[in-house]
Amino acid sequence: MPELPEVETTRRGISPHIKQRQVNDVVIRQSSLRWPITRNLKHKLKNQIIDDIQRRAKYLLFTTQTGHLIIHLGMSGSLRMVKNHVEPTKHDHVDIVFNKMTLRFHDPRRFGAVLWTSRDPLEHKLLKKLGPEPLLDEFTGEYLHQSAQGKKVNIKTFIMNAHIVVGVGNIYASESLFLSGIHPQRAAGRISLKRYNILADNIKNVLRNAIELGGTTLRDFVHEDGKPGYFANELNVYNQTGKPCPVCNNPIKVRTISQRSSFYCVQCQH
Repeated sequence: MPELPEVETTRRGISPHIKQRQVNDVVIRQSSLRWPITRNLKHKLKNQIIDDIQRRAKYLLFTTQTGHLIIHLGMSGSLRMVKNHVEPTKHDHVDIVFNKMTLRFHDPRRFGAVLWTSRDPLEHKLLKKLGPEPLLDEFTGEYLHQSAQGKKVNIKTFIMNAHIVVGVGNIYASESLFLSGIHPQRAAGRISLKRYNILADNIKNVLRNAIELGGTTLRDFVHEDGKPGYFANELNVYNQTGKPCPVCNNPIKVRTISQRSSFYCVQCQH
């Protein structure tokens, strides 16, 4: 699943090609995604100029004078810039056509979303109750510590809850907890402020590093230019079962926590 770094990498990749450019056409080949594509999207978006592209959690927000296009990549979606004459493939469901290039939405599993709102997109029902962005100043160890008071849920599930903080997916949660020396099953309410300060810093660092390196290579994710991410080369524990811990050389363990594979070092994380 494309996570925050992949979505941010995509935003940065497509922005120079479509910002301040007029939409010449919208082609919808499949309207049945996770939610039906907004009716009359072509009428709403055609001839509009894309003023800006922002990201909120894993949603991309395309701003025009009359409204906002909201795109979510779902489980297997991607956005790519292709030349206008390139023929679509089986799972290319939506094209946003510009003068020389087309922004193409590809989604084999159809768990993504392409929606339109004429109101503030941050007030949309899908975005309104999301937690803070992990890369902003408002996300701190103190915030996590206060939010965790009395919580018996394990720390990995806690930081993956989008109502607590957005964008900390399975890979990045495992890596951040390892760097912080925190066992993924430790109760969120039983972690000190000092350790939460360390964890918040590591979440920021892991995500920033992943963004700079182009995201993590996943089976279904490729860049907008078709090239995979390279953060996979930097992983310490995720998907490293049985390999030596980079700190203590003990083998990395894996355990299912909240229906997700969780990778950790018994010696270094407690």
